[in-house]
Amino acid sequence: MPAFKSAPLILVVEDAPDNQVLVEQVFQDSGYCVICIQEGQAALDWLKTNQPDLILLDLSLPEIDGWEVARQIKACDRTAKIPIIAVTAHAMKGDKETAIAAGCDDYLTKPLDIDLLEISVKQWLEKQ
Repeated sequence: MPAFKSAPLILVVEDAPDNQVLVEQVFQDSGYCVICIQEGQAALDWLKTNQPDLILLDLSLPEIDGWEVARQIKACDRTAKIPIIAVTAHAMKGDKETAIAAGCDDYLTKPLDIDLLEISVKQWLEKQ
C-alpha cells in the first residue's frame, strides 16, 4: 500500500489581509493547505511546533521584519531547509540581493504576478 502524502503546507507570513486572501484564493484549488500569519514573531512561534513545506514571506512586517524572520528560520536546524519565497513591495536595486543574503531562496515583487507566483511555488515544492 503506498504511503499517504498529505497536501503541501504553505505558510504565508503577510500582514495585509487583502494579500492573504489573494494567496488563499490562488492556491485553494491547487491541493495545497495555506496557513496565514500576520506577524513575524507569531510565525516564528508557530514554526516551533509546525513544519510547512514552503514559506511565502512579506519583508515589511510589524515588530520583526521579514529579513529577520528569514535569518532566524535559516539559523534553526529544524527549519533551515524550508524554502522561503520573499513576496514584497521592496523592489529597489539591491533589495533582492539583501533578501537572498537574509535567507530567502526566491524573490517576487508586489503587485504579485499570479502566474509567476504559481510557477515559483510549484518549482520549490517539487525540489522538496
